[in-house]
Amino acid sequence: MAKVTAKYETIMILDLDLGEAAIAELVAKFKALVEANATLTNIDEWGKRRLAYAINDKPEGYYVFIEFEGSPAFPAELDRVYKITEGVMRSIIVCQDDVK
Repeated sequence: MAKVTAKYETIMILDLDLGEAAIAELVAKFKALVEANATLTNIDEWGKRRLAYAINDKPEGYYVFIEFEGSPAFPAELDRVYKITEGVMRSIIVCQDDVK
């Protein structure tokens, strides 16, 4: 039986108050997490951007875009880690394929 994989993309917005070193550390942490559980196809740091609306009274955040291929179970774990990680203001994970 073939291993079921799907293409996903995720965007996370990090708190700029963390500072450059901590932001780089978080990006490396999530990159390593994705590489350990899926196939990383692209990571793009969009950097400091103005938010559409203030989150926690902050008008700007640090955007990171990641594309990966993995099992349908991994995005739930990634989302759980996003939610418990200090400094992640918002995140979203979108499946690019129809997973049956």
